[in-house]
Amino acid sequence: MKDSIPEEHLYLGFSHQYGDSIFPLHTSISLFLLSYCDCKLFKIFLVPTGENADDQLVTKNLLHDLEVCLISRHQLPMVVQSCCLPAVVVKDGKFCRAGLSVVLRHIIQKTYEADPSRKDVLELLGFKKTCLKACAEVSRWTRLCEISIPLAVERFLTGSAEQCQSIPPDILELERKLGEPVRVHNDDKIRRQKLQQQKAGAKTALSVLPKEAAEGEKTVEMDEHPLPSLELSIAFSKLLVQEVSATVNREPTHIRKTKTSDLPPLDHVFAEGLYFTLADIVLLPCIHQFLVFSKKQGKNLLNLPLISSWYQRVQEIPRVKKAADKCNMQLLQLPELQSAPEEQLQNFLLAPNELEEEHEGSHFIGGPRPTMTKLMESGIEAKFSPHPCPNWTLDWNSLPAAVSPGEGKMSRDRALRKQQQLNNLLAVVKKLAKPGDVIVDFCSGGGHVGIVLAHMMPSCQVVLIENKELSLIRAKDRSDELGLNNIWFIQANLDYFNGTFNIGVALHACGVATDMVIEHCIKAQAAFVISPCCYGFIQNTVKFTYPQSHQFKEILSYKEHMILCRFADQTAVQLPPERRLIGKQCMGLVDLDRAWAAEGRNYSVQVISMEPEGCSPKNNMLVGTPT
Repeated sequence: MKDSIPEEHLYLGFSHQYGDSIFPLHTSISLFLLSYCDCKLFKIFLVPTGENADDQLVTKNLLHDLEVCLISRHQLPMVVQSCCLPAVVVKDGKFCRAGLSVVLRHIIQKTYEADPSRKDVLELLGFKKTCLKACAEVSRWTRLCEISIPLAVERFLTGSAEQCQSIPPDILELERKLGEPVRVHNDDKIRRQKLQQQKAGAKTALSVLPKEAAEGEKTVEMDEHPLPSLELSIAFSKLLVQEVSATVNREPTHIRKTKTSDLPPLDHVFAEGLYFTLADIVLLPCIHQFLVFSKKQGKNLLNLPLISSWYQRVQEIPRVKKAADKCNMQLLQLPELQSAPEEQLQNFLLAPNELEEEHEGSHFIGGPRPTMTKLMESGIEAKFSPHPCPNWTLDWNSLPAAVSPGEGKMSRDRALRKQQQLNNLLAVVKKLAKPGDVIVDFCSGGGHVGIVLAHMMPSCQVVLIENKELSLIRAKDRSDELGLNNIWFIQANLDYFNGTFNIGVALHACGVATDMVIEHCIKAQAAFVISPCCYGFIQNTVKFTYPQSHQFKEILSYKEHMILCRFADQTAVQLPPERRLIGKQCMGLVDLDRAWAAEGRNYSVQVISMEPEGCSPKNNMLVGTPT
């Protein structure tokens, strides 16, 4: 066990207790992971959402050996007050991690850092340590685990008797996901092993059949999933740090020559496939509460055989039952369920919205000219406002080295272009900002924008928000080197930031992230200075549909708008000039739609080209102020 691990403070919301869980479920999930990891590296604070929190009940009856304090929201560190819980903050109060997935991943990493022998804990992060890393806005799976299912279960438990008659759609979506074929790294090899196992099982069964059955007079149905199945063997051998014996032998020739398309699919053992991961930890307290409530209500779980099997299987994992006991979760023993008739199940499991979305988002064929012509016929063309201060520049040579973007692993040419991009943003922000303003650098990366702002505008407070931990740590190191005291750092997805601010800034916010930043600014009635990027990644999401403005909606379909977005990415310097010009026009049209959508919500918005235009292929700026 390593010494000198700095203590961090973990803040969890507390609304009420139901059965053996603390709500919101994000809190129960966090406490369950702490118990599973046997982690005592954090000082834990419960933050009641109401006035009726029972300190004794919570700290003694529900949390056993975890030491917990109750504090009110106004006692939270300032940086935490701007975030949705759960949140973790280091002692200096400058660096905060917020949101369920970010906090849980951090707990896992801290547990492993403190005790590197706990490889079982690190394995929860899955292949390449990416489990639940993608933000919920772009990953349906993260959204389902982190947001949709916890909320669905909370609503199910507190809903009217009529609302509780049917299974929540998000629970049915999980059942459908568990029935999909598993895709894992190196699955071709595992699927060949499964084929070999199935053929060996068929031969064994054939050798013990009566003679007439072997000659084909009777049809005998074979179990395609003999127990223990290959998937189960692989899953549990990894948990026990053993090798699977089937991987030692080379497959016979006829198995090696089988086409990939003819190999049997792999079945789910756990939520993400073959291996027990953080996703299972997140889902267990939620599904447990759903099953307990359903059992009390006498509900029939016939339509959830896969969830029921998963729930039983998770209990076989070392440490799960122990963690459940610590959290007072009395896990159920469910009877093995047989699936309902296939037609009946399909009625439950169809997800028409998702299927339509996938179909609608299929390959776009054709160039942008017909779409651009269609807009021109309605009097709509890309238009750019004049730059308010095209020649303004910082004296970079006079600034400390840690302020310059060249401080990172960046070539001289790229560092120069980055300085030019920062000149453009800073020039506009300086015209908008007043002393005492809070400026938020969204999608801040390594802090190129936020650190320059904090250094050049000491009378303003600057908050950096970024999902990637390593980038934000680099930014914090640069800030510490400069001794900045007007800057804070939040590792979180944008949805978990709910603070008030005056100006929102983003340099090259990717795809839908630009629209998320604009939405945050409009909700806060803040000005914004945003340089969009990755137009080709724009697509309909849970929160945003395209086109956005009523002017564009009247003329373009979603597919036509997506054609503009795809060609807006055709601005790289190595492309022919004519193609780059079309790409620039498409960028202008996509951003015009964004500008008009914001103007429909009482904003004045300009689309401006950075100076010099060669500072970036993505050189548009959206400058918006509330009217």
